[in-house]
Amino acid sequence: MHEELAEVAESDLMTRRGMFRVVAFRDRLDGREHMALVRGDLRTRKDVLVRVHSECLTGDVFGAMRCECGAQLSSALDAIVREGSGVLVYLRGHEGRGIGLVAKVRTHVLQDEQGLDTVDSATALGLPVDVRDFGAAARLLRHLGVGSVRLMSNSTDKVDALTAHGIGVTERLPLLEPVNEHNIRYLTAKRDRLGHDLPQLNPGPP
Repeated sequence: MHEELAEVAESDLMTRRGMFRVVAFRDRLDGREHMALVRGDLRTRKDVLVRVHSECLTGDVFGAMRCECGAQLSSALDAIVREGSGVLVYLRGHEGRGIGLVAKVRTHVLQDEQGLDTVDSATALGLPVDVRDFGAAARLLRHLGVGSVRLMSNSTDKVDALTAHGIGVTERLPLLEPVNEHNIRYLTAKRDRLGHDLPQLNPGPP
């Protein structure tokens, strides 16, 4: 057991996409329980295909269309299956970029009733825009023997976060989902306010 992980449990998990190794762990530093789905033998591989996914109950479980989280989760797992190996790290406690489920739903009300975007609706409630910490993902990857990754993400901030925690990111692979009437405001705010690379959107203001 890696000294940075307080507890680890592993088992096989048959899914609709086939067999994965599921690694559940409690991080020693953030105290939360997280999970990873691992495909293939990673011990001799460099530049492992990886998705670090923040928990989003509404999108991941219930298929909410106001964000692209559930679609990204599905696309990342499909990519790992096509590759034949890779890791999806699922980080709990990241709901609403770390503000929690109740607060996130309250931001939805402000977005729907006052037209605020995902950033302003959080700050209007006196909440931070993003308090996520990706250190647990880096510690889990080291536990798995992964030192360098090809990261499926549209955010350079996530690249910087993993790099700061000692995981080399040799390539950032876009994970782009279709734009629709329900998610366009959210995606536009992520591009214009949070710096996400989303070329499927119409060009923003010069």
